[in-house]
Amino acid sequence: MDPREREVVVRVEGLTAAFDDRTILENVTFDVYKGEVFGILGGSGSGKTVLVRHIIGLYEPAAGRVLIEGQDVAAAQDDARLELLRRIGVMYQLGALFGSMTLLENVSLPLEEYTGLPPEAIELTARLKLKLVGLEGFEHHMPSELSGGMQKRAAIARAMALDPAILFLDEPSSGLDPVTAAAFDQTVLRLARVLGITVVVVTHDLASTFTICDRVIMLHKEARGIIAEGDPHELREKSDNPHVRHFFNREAEEDVDRTAEPRTA
Repeated sequence: MDPREREVVVRVEGLTAAFDDRTILENVTFDVYKGEVFGILGGSGSGKTVLVRHIIGLYEPAAGRVLIEGQDVAAAQDDARLELLRRIGVMYQLGALFGSMTLLENVSLPLEEYTGLPPEAIELTARLKLKLVGLEGFEHHMPSELSGGMQKRAAIARAMALDPAILFLDEPSSGLDPVTAAAFDQTVLRLARVLGITVVVVTHDLASTFTICDRVIMLHKEARGIIAEGDPHELREKSDNPHVRHFFNREAEEDVDRTAEPRTA
């Protein structure tokens, strides 16, 4: 489908991220389309997590703006901002489950905080979310009783508690062995395809990238922005940017010119 015919759910326009006198990202622009799994890639220090934190409203841009479903995240105030943020779910890198709560209590928490549902409806919804990620029967387990992969699936269930239109995953396969990471990838794909939600994933895991991502952008620290955008398989095979080729083929960059080149298709 022609990109011009696809519905944009996240639009980043000329975003600059800066802290004091240090600019991390400069004039970053891209779109995320409804229903796709979109990857944000890059080496350490390239600004991946900083970019996502701007998108979800934790940081305010030094310049530019972020639109979610057409609404400016930084400009939204009070009830409008709360309603906008309810449209997104976030799974942080370490899961961020509350260790003193059971899985059912963890997933119920957003429902208790942001809805007026009665307790029985909250419990039913939380149970359904856990079932959706394959954790039926583990409702009363504590996070410490679960494997790393199960904890991350529980974190996804909590991120989806309010039925978000967009799900953000920060390094979801970090700390997982290859088999567990592959199973987690299948969970993400199933949720995206069955529920039709949009997924934005920050990752440096190439196996996961090639498995789940429809499109990606690649950030580069020295460029302070995007140096490549497109299908990850095509970028691996066809990009003429040496930084992109080395990244996707897991090659050292000793012989690459240290000045990053503009984005390539």
